[in-house]
Amino acid sequence: MENKITNRLKRLRNRYKLNIINEDTFEEVVSFKLTRVSVYIAMSITFILLVSLTIMLIIFTPLKYYLPGVGGGSLKQLKEYKTLKIRTDSMENALRQQQQYLDNIEKVMNNNTPRLDTTVLNLPKKDTAALPKTKTKRSGKKR
Repeated sequence: MENKITNRLKRLRNRYKLNIINEDTFEEVVSFKLTRVSVYIAMSITFILLVSLTIMLIIFTPLKYYLPGVGGGSLKQLKEYKTLKIRTDSMENALRQQQQYLDNIEKVMNNNTPRLDTTVLNLPKKDTAALPKTKTKRSGKKR
């Protein structure tokens, strides 16, 4: 077990050479001496820089307004949004009521009014014996 760990640590510290050569002239342009640890550190730093630059770009520019739910607005903008929403809702209700009114007028003009149910229902009479009697006021006449 310890042998595997030491082998891995040695491989991380092994030195490698990276040559960049001009293909036409076979001239060596740049040469780097690298280890796996240095490559890992360079890639990590590059990743952190790219992420932080992206976050700063979003936070400090108007791009944040395009993100859903962020808005980035002030209290004044939020109040305006709420009042606009309330006004829109009330206008929708008024439009719906006006359309219903016009539909009803059209039905009356075309004599398409619904017939009312005028059948008489025979309901059983209430049992007044079970109800408590209450005193009623009499008129001012004496007998």
